[in-house]
Amino acid sequence: MIQVSETAKKKVVSLMTDEGYNASTDYVRVGVKSGGCSGLSYELKFDKAIAETDKVFEDNDVRIIVDKKSFLYLVGTVLEYSGGLNGKGFVFNNPNAQRTCGCGESFSL
Repeated sequence: MIQVSETAKKKVVSLMTDEGYNASTDYVRVGVKSGGCSGLSYELKFDKAIAETDKVFEDNDVRIIVDKKSFLYLVGTVLEYSGGLNGKGFVFNNPNAQRTCGCGESFSL
């Protein structure tokens, strides 16, 4: 399961609305792809459709879909949002990551 903090929820709902998505019917697609300075990087985008192999979760009124391969890397992750002057934007607190890069956008197992 992937959890969503209250601050991340507020930002997700705001961004979805700005981009023409409906937070109560559409999804946040979270994934992992090869790349980044630590080997794997996170993907975050909005989606209206679910693939047959997607895992579907709902936490804090945010509907999340994860492809089957990415799910193995993301189990137990908490999606946070850090705003303000020194904020990084969306942050993935991933208990499976053994090493992360300085920017926090990539990791390795």
